Amino acid sequence: MAEIQTLIEMGFSKERAEKALAITNYKGVEPAMEWLLAHADDPQMETGQTVGGSSTVTAPEATPVVESAEAQSADEAKSFKCDECGKLFKDQDEMEFHAAKTNHSSFSESTEEKKPLTEEEKKAQLALLEERMKQKRKEREEREKAEALERERLRIKSGKDLQDARLRLQEQEMMKLVEQRRREKIEDQKARERVRAQIEADKQARKLAASKSSTPAEPAETKPPMAAEPAAATVTGACRNYEQARIQLRLPDGKALLHTFGAKEQLAAVRLFLQMNAQEFAQQENFKLMTTFPKKIFTSDDYEKPLELLGLVPSAVIIVSKGV
Repeated sequence: MAEIQTLIEMGFSKERAEKALAITNYKGVEPAMEWLLAHADDPQMETGQTVGGSSTVTAPEATPVVESAEAQSADEAKSFKCDECGKLFKDQDEMEFHAAKTNHSSFSESTEEKKPLTEEEKKAQLALLEERMKQKRKEREEREKAEALERERLRIKSGKDLQDARLRLQEQEMMKLVEQRRREKIEDQKARERVRAQIEADKQARKLAASKSSTPAEPAETKPPMAAEPAAATVTGACRNYEQARIQLRLPDGKALLHTFGAKEQLAAVRLFLQMNAQEFAQQENFKLMTTFPKKIFTSDDYEKPLELLGLVPSAVIIVSKGV
């Protein structure tokens, strides 16, 4: 455990460190350190008597020791010494911990006994321990702060990437919509050109049919047909004076669409204009066009007829109704 190693580094034996941690319920190095400093001179720490216990270990009676034994005990190794830094260690555990920490490899036995820490040394060790703990807390706080900043940076970056992706998607959708509108305009223009071409073809066909049906030699005595022809010519001439038809389309919701068409355009051009400008009729085919005065519902055959022939020039109001 890191707490035991820290206490060993401070000069306590492994047994004392383990006992101090066990007594303080493993609450950390600082409580164990305080307990060890408070019981540094306690003889029970050396005799092995349990704290709070009543049993004691009686020392054996003093026996006379021969002079040779005293000399031998005086030469016994009482500690281990680091030959590189000169530091003393009580047992092998402290020596191994020091070697692992400093990479020192030269040790020897010493007859010098490691003295217990004085009060000043204890205070210095405690202050050093507190300073190390503060430094570790500071490093941990700085690391946590850096990790929090990194998480926030990643969150902002991911949010920005998501926003950029949304903007790119919107731009793509807008480009698709613009391209679709462009294609629709081109198709509408082509449809108008087809309608105009059809109108012109119908006009040429009518002229050709009229030229074939007319006879150059007619008797002058046939007065009744001659009397009817000026009236028809007058009406036809009056219609030809109008080259445009101003059409107002009234929708079922009360709105109105106003547009000016050529007098010779077919009613199909009005239908196409309605589908292009009224969204509710864009994909609908079963709607009807009608006039109220005179009342007339246009059929599919009427869509091929020019506006001037249907009496919709110079202006007219067309009611649009949804089909069933």
